[in-house]
Amino acid sequence: MLASLVGFLGDFDRAEEAAQEAFAIAAERWPASGVPPNPGAWLVTTARNRAIDRIRRERTLAGKIHLLPAPEPVMDEFDDDTVIKDERLELIFTCCHPALPLDGQVALTLRALGGLETAEIARAFLVCEETMKRRLTRAKAKIKATGIPFAVPGAHLLPDRLDAVLAVIYLIFNEGYSGRIDLAAEAIRLGRVLVTLMPDEPEAHGLLALMMIPHARRRARFSGEDLVLLEDQDRSLWDHAQIAAGRAVLDRAVALGGRGAYVIQAAIASLQAAERIDWPQVAGLYRRLAELTGSLVVELNRAVAVAQAGDPAAALSAVDRLDLDGYLYFHSTRGELLRRLGRDAEARAAYRRALELAISTPERRFLARQLEEI
Repeated sequence: MLASLVGFLGDFDRAEEAAQEAFAIAAERWPASGVPPNPGAWLVTTARNRAIDRIRRERTLAGKIHLLPAPEPVMDEFDDDTVIKDERLELIFTCCHPALPLDGQVALTLRALGGLETAEIARAFLVCEETMKRRLTRAKAKIKATGIPFAVPGAHLLPDRLDAVLAVIYLIFNEGYSGRIDLAAEAIRLGRVLVTLMPDEPEAHGLLALMMIPHARRRARFSGEDLVLLEDQDRSLWDHAQIAAGRAVLDRAVALGGRGAYVIQAAIASLQAAERIDWPQVAGLYRRLAELTGSLVVELNRAVAVAQAGDPAAALSAVDRLDLDGYLYFHSTRGELLRRLGRDAEARAAYRRALELAISTPERRFLARQLEEI
C-alpha cells in the first residue's frame, strides 16, 4: 500500500499520512458496513483520494498540482496485484539508492518496507529515537532534493544497484542475528519479497538462503546469556524444516547459474548445518569467496575452517598475516588457535585483547569463560 502511494504521490511523508488517514477511516466505517471485498484496493483508493483532497486544499503546494488531473483510481485497477508488486520493487530501489548514506538506506528500508516504527528502528540500532528520526528525515529530503527516481533502474545500472539492495538487507539480518529486536526475521521477509519480485536473480536467492539457514539455528545459539559455539549447539533446537527450505532456495540459486558471494556463503551455511561438517570443503569455498571479495574477514573464516579440518598451525600462520587488529574475532580466533597449539600465555593475551573489544554481554561472558579455562 505504501509503495503504491509513494509511486503515486512521489513523497514519502505524504504517502504515510494518506495511509494513516485511510486506516483511520476503515477503523471507523468497517465495523458498521463490513469489510469490503478487496480491502487493499479500498485502502489504496481511499488514501489516494484523501491525498488529492489535501493537495487541493494546500494552495502553497501548487507545484504539485500536476497530480490533480490523474484519473481517479478504481477498484478494478487492483484486482491484479502485479501493479503493487512492481511498485514495491521500485520502492526497494528508491530506499537503497547509492546517493543515500548507508545508515539512511537501512533506516528507510525498515520504515517503508518493513513497517517498523521509528522508535523500533532506533532501539534495534542502539540510538535514540530523535537520532533515528533525523536519519529518516535526511534520507527523505535527499530523495526529494536530488530527484531520485521512483523506478527500477535501467539494465546497465541494475547490477550495481542490486548489490546495494542485497547489502542493505544482509546488514539488517546481521544486526538481527546478534539478538536485536526481530530484525533477522524482518530481513528474511524482505529477502522473500525481493525473490518474488526478481525470481531470476541468483544472488537474491543466494542471500535468502544465506539468511534462512543460520536463522534456523537461532534457538540453539544461546543458553541463557551464554553464547554457544556451532559444534556445541543442541541440534534438536534447530528448525530443520527451515534449513530444508533454505537449501531448496540455494538449489534454485545454483540452477540459475549463481556463483556470486551470497550463493557461496549460503553453500557454506548449508555445509555447516550438515550432521557431519566437511571442513575441507568449507575451507575450499572460503578460498573461492576470498578470491571473489578480497575480504580479510573471509580469509579469517577460511583459517578457522582449516583449523577445524585438522591443521591449527597452518591456520595460525594464515591468521597472523592478516591486518585485523581492531576486529574482535581476529583476536578470539588467534586465542583459540594458540590454545590448541599449547601456547597458553599467548592465548590468554589474545583472549584479553578480544575481551577489550567485545561489546555484547554474551560475547564478553564467552571470552571470560575461555580465559578461565586456559
